[in-house]
Order: sequence, then structure tokens, then C-alpha cells
Amino acid sequence: MALAGSPRAKKGILERLDSGEVVIGDGSFLITLEKRGYVKAGLWTSEAVVEHPNAVHQLHMEFLRAGSNVMQTFTFSASEDKMESQWEAVNTAACDLAREVANKGDALVAGGICQTSLYKHHKDEARIKKLFRLQLEVFARKNVDFLIAEYFEHAEEAVWAVEVLKEARKPVAATMCIGPEGDMHGVTPGECAVKLVKAGASIIGVNCRFGPWTSLKTMRLMKEGLWAAGLKAHLMVQPLGFHMPDCGKGGFVDLPEYPFALEPRVATRWDIQKYAREAYNLGVRYIGGCCGFEPYHIRAIAEELAPERGFLPPSSDKHGSWGSGLNTHTKPWIRARSELSQQGPHAATTEPARLEPMLHNKRRHRNEKPVHRNEV
Repeated sequence: MALAGSPRAKKGILERLDSGEVVIGDGSFLITLEKRGYVKAGLWTSEAVVEHPNAVHQLHMEFLRAGSNVMQTFTFSASEDKMESQWEAVNTAACDLAREVANKGDALVAGGICQTSLYKHHKDEARIKKLFRLQLEVFARKNVDFLIAEYFEHAEEAVWAVEVLKEARKPVAATMCIGPEGDMHGVTPGECAVKLVKAGASIIGVNCRFGPWTSLKTMRLMKEGLWAAGLKAHLMVQPLGFHMPDCGKGGFVDLPEYPFALEPRVATRWDIQKYAREAYNLGVRYIGGCCGFEPYHIRAIAEELAPERGFLPPSSDKHGSWGSGLNTHTKPWIRARSELSQQGPHAATTEPARLEPMLHNKRRHRNEKPVHRNEV
């Protein structure tokens, strides 16, 4: 499999999706930059684009090298109600950083908005749409390639966001931070999907709040809702990079581990390869991640779907798919693990009987006493 070559004339997001191309989104910014010391937890605003532009640029580059072909502007919570006087500078800088990195590869720039702080308290449609429109004016001036309304827990506010973004006459994607139970007012995933498409979104799906497997369940419900209504749209999924099977309706923000003790829940690269394949089999063609999705997770998506895409990302030059690079290790029992790479997705769930010869070889080299299963 060849590595991605020099950038060609770029196709638009709908041109790519209409042709069946797999589009890989980017991953975690807020959680990752908080860990790196550039974002403050709680507010979760994106002023790092002006305070520490090199840090944001570096993360964009890591996602590009990992296989992302969408650079989403780091404009989460960058509306006037959350950032006051800084909002315009932040949105402008975020567009410039995303474009600079996108131009280094075959990537598009997506201008992103999210739910406001006003809806829960006021539900003032005119005022909320004005906030969206202010950000949209910056995105239009910077000529982003398409627009994303993401992280909405209320279907009505998401619809308002789509209606505003459509004013720019650019493709619009809309993702909600909901699980199988639907939005905070009981609107089902299928109904949410229908509302978003009728509002004008060409791409719909879910992002954040829930892990890969729960998010795929929600995507299936959205797909069924569209089918029942006789509607069509491209599907998009960008879940958490954490395992969250015990989440309630509100998602991971309601867990006691949020946000500083989530590390034990991190998905492995193997988990993400399986997620990417299942998303693809479901018919999703825009596949990425949200909080907790590190660059190596995005690389796992790109490697799993390399046969469909026809190339590997640049960072795969330093990575053997499914652990094949371990064949160069100095320890023979670790080298033996590279044999599992030939088994692909079955490697992480190989039954004990098939592992026994390799475990025996490891014990022999380390002079370990075998452990019988009835002693465990």
C-alpha cells in the first residue's frame, strides 16, 4: 500500500461523499490540549488559537499525518456569548491555522459551531441565530470549504444552527451529542435525523458524549429514521475515544471520572480499527472522532480503511499495521506477537488455545513457571 502522495486538485466534501470516498475527520482538541496545558477545563473555550497557535498548529499537523482529510476549525464554544470580546479574533485565527495545515495535504477546512449557552434558559431563536451568524460571517470571509454544526443536545437548536449555516450556500453537516435515547426533550435519533435533513443538512450524525459502540447504535437509529421518512443524507460519526457503556442519557459528562480521570477508559487502536470497520459497514462514510481521539486513533481508522481509500497516511511509515513492526524486537516472545498481525481484527480476541504456543515460548525464554488455568 502506497503512502499518500502530493496533494491533487481538491474535491469538495459532497463530491467526495457522493462518489463513495471515505472521509476521515480529525479528533480530540479540547481534551488533548487541556492535557498538554493549553486549554482550561470547565470553560472549554478555544482561545489557544491566539494564545498558543503553535500548539494548535501542531495538533492539526498530527491529525493530517495520521490520515485526516478534514481540518475542523478549533472554534468550539467560540461564540460571542462564551468569549465576549475575543470571539472574532479566535474564529479568525482558527480558520487561518486550519487552512495553513489543510494546504499541506489533500484536506478540506470545515468551520464549526456548537450549541450556545442561551438555549437552556431563554430559547430566544433570534438571539441564538444572531450568535451563529456572527461566526458564520468569519467563516464566509475566510472561505472555509464547508460547515459543521456539532455538539447539540437539543434538536430545535441544531435545526436553527443548520438554517443559519445554509445562508452561506456551502455544504452543511450537523451532528448531535445524543445517544440511543435521543435528545434532552425526548426527540428520538430518527426524528432528529429527519429534522436536520429537512432543515438543509447534507451530512448528519453524532459526535462526542458517547463511545464508539453506543454512537454506532445511535447512527443506526438515525439511518432507519431517514429511510422511514424517505429521505437521504450522508452519514457522519465522531464519537469519544473512551469506552462509555455505563453512560446515562447525558453521556460522559455525568460520570464521576469526567473530565480528569478518563484514562482507564481509553480505547485501544485495535478497538478503533473495529469501530471504523463497523461504521463503514453501516454505510457511514465520514468517520472521525471527538474528545479522547488521539492522532494514533485517527491513524487506526486510516489503516483499517486503507483498502477502500487506496493509500496509507504518512504516519503509517513509522507503524506496522496490527503490530507487525514487533518483528524487529530483540525479545523473541515479543517478536512472536507480530505473528498476530496476520490475523488482523481477531488478534485482540484470540482464544487462549491459539495463544498457548506463544505464551509457552515466552515463559521458556524468561524461565517462568506455567500458570494453569484452574489456578487463576
